[in-house]
Amino acid sequence: MNWKLIFQLSLFGLAMAVATISLIPSNIEPIFWLLIFLISAYVFAKQLNGKYFVHGFMLGLANCVWVTAAHMLFANPYMAHHHQEVAMMKATPMSNHPRVLMLITGPIVGVMSGLVIGLFSFIASKIVKSNTVVPQKG
Repeated sequence: MNWKLIFQLSLFGLAMAVATISLIPSNIEPIFWLLIFLISAYVFAKQLNGKYFVHGFMLGLANCVWVTAAHMLFANPYMAHHHQEVAMMKATPMSNHPRVLMLITGPIVGVMSGLVIGLFSFIASKIVKSNTVVPQKG
């Protein structure tokens, strides 16, 4: 596993974690995430010589740590700018505990996004030529 590369690409997730608190509205957030997923998949395909899906999956988990932590730390400003998410939270039994809900839903979203990034990375590995040198046998 290339943990350094996963960490470096997760910095996109950190940037999104901060930006989604009050700068990026919910309606365009998926566009930014799609771009990040595609860039990450391309980088994995260029830099790795295997385990593309696992790297993508682990990146999704790393991103969820950044996003969940930022949204929990800055829950009040986040909720002030995300009325639709607050309405969804109020429909749950734990509506009085938004940070706990974020802690529960964050890893679920991380797993789902990890599956998507992993799939994108696997597909990119079939399309993009890798820069890594594979040692020859014999």
